Amino acid sequence: MTLNRRNFLKGASVASAPFILPSRIWSADVKPSDRPGIGFIGMGKQQRGLMNNFLRQDVQVLAVCDVDTTRREDAKKTVDEYYKDNPGKGPADCKAYVDFREVLARKDIDLICIATPDHWHAVITVAALKAGKDVYCEKPLTHNIHEAVEVMKAVEASKRVLQTGSMQRSSKEFRIACELVQNGAIGKLERVECQFGDPGIPYDLKEEPMEPGLDWELWCGPGPKVAYSSVLSPRGLHKHFPAWRKYREFGGGMVTDWGAHHLDIAQWGLGMDNSGPVEIRPPEQADAKRGAMLVYANGVTVTHKDGFGVHFFGSEGEVQVNRGKFTFTHKGEQISKFTKKEDGSSCEAQVAKAEKAFLKDAKVKLYASKGHIPDFLNCVKSREKPITSEIVGAHSAICCHLMNQAYYHHAKLLWDPAKLTFRDGSGDPRWLTRDYRAPWKV
Repeated sequence: MTLNRRNFLKGASVASAPFILPSRIWSADVKPSDRPGIGFIGMGKQQRGLMNNFLRQDVQVLAVCDVDTTRREDAKKTVDEYYKDNPGKGPADCKAYVDFREVLARKDIDLICIATPDHWHAVITVAALKAGKDVYCEKPLTHNIHEAVEVMKAVEASKRVLQTGSMQRSSKEFRIACELVQNGAIGKLERVECQFGDPGIPYDLKEEPMEPGLDWELWCGPGPKVAYSSVLSPRGLHKHFPAWRKYREFGGGMVTDWGAHHLDIAQWGLGMDNSGPVEIRPPEQADAKRGAMLVYANGVTVTHKDGFGVHFFGSEGEVQVNRGKFTFTHKGEQISKFTKKEDGSSCEAQVAKAEKAFLKDAKVKLYASKGHIPDFLNCVKSREKPITSEIVGAHSAICCHLMNQAYYHHAKLLWDPAKLTFRDGSGDPRWLTRDYRAPWKV
């Protein structure tokens, strides 16, 4: 995509009127302070883990935000108690907010970490970028394809740093798997299979009585104002990942949940971080929940199946990778294998074995991140692109959304990965976006 600030400001509609905020836009060569202030938006299970990680980095946690009173107050308490127990780290002065716009308006906040439901990701991300903040946003980066395009434009226009929470790229087993593929250790890549769950379904939950302490209007936000259900937003603190991700209105099923992880690794192995498929094929049966396929210009296919995380098949071997699991076969010989403790050894040892034997003089060396959050913070200082920048996050999200559209409509889609639109009369432009509930818009 060829983007510049003038064209962006002339042609892009990235956010609605509520986002006229105090702005502190740094030029690309100006670094933030050594200890940037950070705000967290969406304080559910995922964000609590992220915040605990960020607390131990060289940042100052200044704000937390959630539409649920209990989650919001618990997050503030967690931060303040951490700083009281670690007085050298900073003051115990965290503020709690219901409305994310109040967080973005603070001039002392340099970084924003977003872990809301998916339907809010792009709205808040674009607003944060326009307010001069660097952004860490959970995967999938966007709720639809239109938003993916607009987030890339917004990063280009603002010159901010964005990291997507596709943290598998910061784990060595995934990087080495993709380096083996890109360096021809399994011969010519022929196909990839990715394992994850079902596509999204339409919202069908029954209304439950509303309890006090939750801003349901703001929870629904740019999505439809549906009847309240605790399945979407369990009240108070919860130890599970809520099922809002199951519904098309707010997520995209497991295709945009685990698919955003594994299809991201498929994209990495294919060397397609700035591109994508040219065709998307639906499963044979209209009601099937597996079998959709992405087809790339070189003929390689990526198929949604049950199996082993991410499985690369080549003319001379195979690589399988999942979290803490790795196998590598070359010309019929098992070079590395660790899938369970009964295999002996360890994942790290088996990955190192493959690396030593086949990548010692590799021509292709992929981005080596030693930690997903440290990588983001290092890039905030250097102003370089992190391992899962907006380019990576947007294109991987687009793969997920295209696959979902093939399931939703049981239609073969032809795709232009350069123009990021349907081609040759296939698809429907309405499938690229959604109806936004006023005043929210991307």
